[in-house]
This record gives sequence, structure tokens and C-alpha cells, in this order.
Amino acid sequence: MAINIQSAYSGEVLDKILVKATTGNQLVSRGLIRLEPNVNDKFYIPRMKAGKMLQKRKEQPVESDSKGDFNIDEKVLEPKEFMAFTTFNPRSFERIWRKWQPSGELVFRELPKSAQNALLEEMANAVDFELGYHFINGVHGNGADQFFDGILTRILADGDVIRPDKSKLAPQAGIIDKLRLVYKAIPKAIRSARGLRFIMSVEDADTYDDELTALPNKGADPTSTNAKRFKGVAIEALADWPEGVIVATVTGMDLTTNLWAGVSLVNDFSTIKIDKLTNAGEKYFFKMLMKADTNVAFGEEVVLLDTRQGAEPSLSVSPKTLSFASGGETKALTVTASGEFTVSEAPEGFAVSTQGNTVSVTAQANSGSTVKTGSLVISLKDTPSKTVTVSLSQAKP
Repeated sequence: MAINIQSAYSGEVLDKILVKATTGNQLVSRGLIRLEPNVNDKFYIPRMKAGKMLQKRKEQPVESDSKGDFNIDEKVLEPKEFMAFTTFNPRSFERIWRKWQPSGELVFRELPKSAQNALLEEMANAVDFELGYHFINGVHGNGADQFFDGILTRILADGDVIRPDKSKLAPQAGIIDKLRLVYKAIPKAIRSARGLRFIMSVEDADTYDDELTALPNKGADPTSTNAKRFKGVAIEALADWPEGVIVATVTGMDLTTNLWAGVSLVNDFSTIKIDKLTNAGEKYFFKMLMKADTNVAFGEEVVLLDTRQGAEPSLSVSPKTLSFASGGETKALTVTASGEFTVSEAPEGFAVSTQGNTVSVTAQANSGSTVKTGSLVISLKDTPSKTVTVSLSQAKP
């Protein structure tokens, strides 16, 4: 955040420096996500699901009559560290408005508190604006802007998320048709949940409003806007949400929400340190240290409709043929998938293990007198019809 001063005015000026408006972190400011503070390492979101348990009455039930089970697992919030850091020289303000000119001897030049506050406020706004994007679209990686996984990134990667059949939409389907498709896919158990929301982009929300206005004798007149609701469910239009993506899920700031974020301290996002860059230098610095991560508690309580171009499920495997020496060896497959994938059971004489996007196939020594063959089927978890078959063969002794 370099300070760019452009002014030819040498007299008095307004008491407050005007700054550009920003949309900020709307997931947080609108209370759509729960912020779990004081997460220095990991925070576990425990989940429990019970199977069907009712059965016919038995006079004396025994262990073998037990029906139903409890599946207990957890989702993890693991905040990643990142920071904001920028420098400035107070002497850059010497030739501009008197109110903002630094004071004191040259060696001890400092900006007035009001000028410092204006810079700090603008830095906080800029950071909040960037966080708004990362809380939704962020991706954790080694790139310069890859800090942590945003909530939409988590949803797209979750194999339990409900994805309605897009083929039911007409080629030129409007937002009303898309919302209807999403609404019908919402599990009945959460349809009456207080925090249930549709989340979409501002552009899609505007299109929805136009469609309602165009309805004869039903929509609002062009001088006003329509209610941001569909079938009684409120619509949240977020500035950083991508166009063409509609999500329905339970939101909120309490424990009933399906959207979670873990942070070190809530006020880390507004706490800024200001000090001299070096004791002998003239420059000062602004610095903010933060930790954050997001996750979804229950993927099966999220409905996702992604109609963006190129959003079709994809799966590729390299190589598609593996040949093994007769004495046995291990070879690897690289899987590139748009979501989670599954690997079929290994054929006799072979073993399979998966770590990330790498599938390792181990062939035991071939003790027979013929070439050993088999195959593996790799499929997308959320689109089982999307498969790739890998051929396996092992030379005879």
C-alpha cells in the first residue's frame, strides 16, 4: 500500500481525509459466518450422525438385534498466518496541506495524530476489503496471494455437498428458474431453519430483481426494488461472490450455523502496529499480523449450483496404463480432479494407497506362469458417472 500524494493546494483543508468506500468482509459484517476466536493451532468441529434405529418389538433383544449406529467425525479449522505491511516517510507530507504537515525537528519529524489515524483507517479498510475476497474465494497454497481456503473453495471441494442436476435448466434459464432448482434440492430438515439463506453475486441478484420487475402485475415498479427473497428464504448478495454460483445453506454467528471461520483473535483484523522502520532512518511502518481459516460443518446441508463456464466436473489420470516387472514394484498415478475422487478395490496381486492427488499402485511378485492383468476405476465422488479406467499389467517370470 504505497502512499500516493497528489495535491497542489497549500492552504487549509477539510478536517478529515476522504477515502474511497469499500465493501469490506461481508460474510462477517452481515453475520453469515461464525468467527471462532483464540484458535492458535487447530479447532475441531465435532459432528455426529445417527443411522436408522426403529425396528419390530422383540421380547428379549440381544446384541445381534442392535440396529443403527452413531458416526462421529470432525471438521478442522487450522488458521494460517499472513500479514499486512507497508512503509511511509512523514516528510512526504511537508509540502501539502498545513493540517497534515509533520512537526518537530527534522530528525524527529512525525505526522499529526489525525493524519496517522486517517492512514490507519484507510489501511484497515483496505485489509478488510481484501479479507472479504479471501473469506469467500481464498485458496491456500504457495502463491503470493494464497493465504487460506475460503468458504466457497471449501464448498466446491466437499464431496458431500448437494449438487442439483443442471441439465434440468433450459439453455437460457433465468435466476428464478435457478433458484427454483436450488430450493427443491434443499433438505427438508433445514428448510425452516432460521438462518437458511441463498447466497449469490450482486450481478445475479440484480438480474433476479429485473426478472421480478418484468413479471406482469407482480413485480415492483421500476422506481423501487423487489424483496430479496425466494419462497420465503432471504437472499444475500455478496460483492466478492462469483457470478453464476448460487448456494443455499444455514448461516449465522451462533453454533447452529454451517459456515465457520477460525481466527487467532477477532481484533487482529483491526489492530495495527506503527513504529519507526529503523532507529537511524526516517521511514515508519504499519503492520498487521493475522491468522484465519474457514470450513463447512456439514456438506450435506449445502446446495450448490455452479453454472459458470468450465464448471463441469473434470477428471483426468496420468498415466492410464501401468506395466510392472515380474518381481514386483510400486508405481504412481497423478489424478487431476475438480473434487474428491474414489479408487476402486485393487485386483488380486495389487495394492493401492492414496495420498493427496497421488495414487500409488504396488504389484506383488508374479509367481504364476502368465502375464497378470487388471484394472482400477477412478471416479469423482460427487459425480460417480465421471470415471477413468487405468489398465494394469505385470510381466510373467
